[in-house]
Amino acid sequence: MNAPQDPSTYTVTTAQLAHVANSGIWASSTSVSQDAAQVGQALVASLQGHATHGALTPDLQQLVADVQRVASIGFPRIQTSDGVRLSAHTIRLHTAEPRPVVIVPSGWTPFGWVLFEYAHLQLALRGYHVLAYTPRGMGLTTQTPGGGYLDSPWTSGGTIDVAGPLDWSDGSTVIDYAQERFAPSAVGFLGESYGSGISQLVAANDPENRVKAVVALSTWGNLATSLLHHDTRHLQAVTSLVNFTGGPVERKFDEETRRILRSFDQGENLADVLAWGHERAPETYLPATNERHIPTFFSNTWHETLFPVNQVLETFNQLTVPKRLNLWIGDHAAPEGAGLTIPLSGPNTPVAEAFAWLDRHLLGVQHEASAWPQISSQVMFTYQTRTDPGTGQNVITEPAAREPRESWDAVTTDRERWYLSDATSGDQDGALATEAAADWSRDFTAGNLTAATAVDAVMTTGQAEWNGNPKIYETEKFDRQHLLLWATDALAAADGPAARRIRGIPRLHLTVRSSASSATLVAYLFHIDPDDTARIITHEPYTLDALTPGQDTAINWPLQAAAYDLPAGHRLALVVNSTDQLYSHATVEGSTTSISSPDGDPSYLELPLG
Repeated sequence: MNAPQDPSTYTVTTAQLAHVANSGIWASSTSVSQDAAQVGQALVASLQGHATHGALTPDLQQLVADVQRVASIGFPRIQTSDGVRLSAHTIRLHTAEPRPVVIVPSGWTPFGWVLFEYAHLQLALRGYHVLAYTPRGMGLTTQTPGGGYLDSPWTSGGTIDVAGPLDWSDGSTVIDYAQERFAPSAVGFLGESYGSGISQLVAANDPENRVKAVVALSTWGNLATSLLHHDTRHLQAVTSLVNFTGGPVERKFDEETRRILRSFDQGENLADVLAWGHERAPETYLPATNERHIPTFFSNTWHETLFPVNQVLETFNQLTVPKRLNLWIGDHAAPEGAGLTIPLSGPNTPVAEAFAWLDRHLLGVQHEASAWPQISSQVMFTYQTRTDPGTGQNVITEPAAREPRESWDAVTTDRERWYLSDATSGDQDGALATEAAADWSRDFTAGNLTAATAVDAVMTTGQAEWNGNPKIYETEKFDRQHLLLWATDALAAADGPAARRIRGIPRLHLTVRSSASSATLVAYLFHIDPDDTARIITHEPYTLDALTPGQDTAINWPLQAAAYDLPAGHRLALVVNSTDQLYSHATVEGSTTSISSPDGDPSYLELPLG
């Protein structure tokens, strides 16, 4: 975590910009890239007159000069109804003509509103007043030798309400401030990650119904099901978030929130945790959003580890307002992160389309956004790459294909069943076949982590795949003692060069038995190359409590949605194990888990096609 430093020492080089462009804004699951943070801090230092000559690259120097020519810059503290002071940043255009304001609550990082200063300046040049702020409690806080706390200039007072009612109220207070200072023609919200949820919730709950458009990047629809789904807690996601607030837990959260976090971590009082999450779920307030007719733009990723894609789809499908959902390769904030942070050699499409949505609904600009279909899906991993000889990493030379659809229902046009079968003679793996095979059972020893895992690390594995480097699995390292695998034969071309165009939500029907009274299953779909290496398509955990040992239980569960082209000559594989580092589990170490296919109730994978 980067501590504040003398503003005059902030500098930005072309090498730093290139690093962010090629690698993304996350250094780890709990830290921002130092280069990305430095860009925002150097821009702010320059606006404040603290930067030394040459601290910025020429294009960033020009950006600052262009904004200063058309706007006044401010760094106020906005006082909330309960006396908390929010760190904020204003860009007020020099115009007598009413202009809209875009309010930007920051994401969940130690750098608050500073991290995306480049985006704030870009919005000003598009004709918006801008008011960015750090939600209460967020931002870098360091402990002093005397036991006190020292906050950075971009840190807000109070404790983190995790997008709760205090954050909604604060958002309305920020709108009040914007109306007093800017007299705007309209109010829009743009948020990324934490700021995206707050944006939706403020829009739905503002007492005066003043929000006229929302952009929600890397967002959630239901915080409860993001935390706990299929009776499985998303432990690594919450651990990463708690460690990413910018300060110690006792400073950042009040006692009630710490109680909720402890309950979640220990798997206790989960009804309270779910109620807490539902209160913070935009999905809960959809009637208000729909009644207010708030145009809403979502952007998410297929391999999202913080807010899995299915819960976003459920919320999106219930919206009856003008709406758009972009789905991208990668993980949390990978698509838009660099585009919000630095100038790139070309447009960052995720950010360009977010800005176009605001232009359409706040400025009334008539352009392609007026005719967008509801859905745009980027297809894994259809980009073209070359290998950089200096780093050995792939560099994207042609972006992945995108597919427009009029609705989510139009994404899946057909479904096919692949039936699980027993291992054939001399083969330790089962087959996926087009005809059912009954009366077989396969076992594995539960409780061990395996090489079949969703990601190596929250956010950064998916960030690498967004940048052209998806994780490669060696299937020979999948320990068959602790997992089961079923695979198709090499598949022939069925639709152009693809053997299967997977589009939508795969579903599993399995008969499960355990020697213990509880078990967790984690299912993964893999694309296996002819050389037996693999890439992940999707996955999902499922926990069974209150089992009767030795008794069969039939279960149905959806995996996370995907858009994936399986090439001809390659294989599709299903892997089931008992634990993944991302999740809690109820597996008893050393117990035996069995998957079977009883006569009359075959186990199968239902594959969505489109």
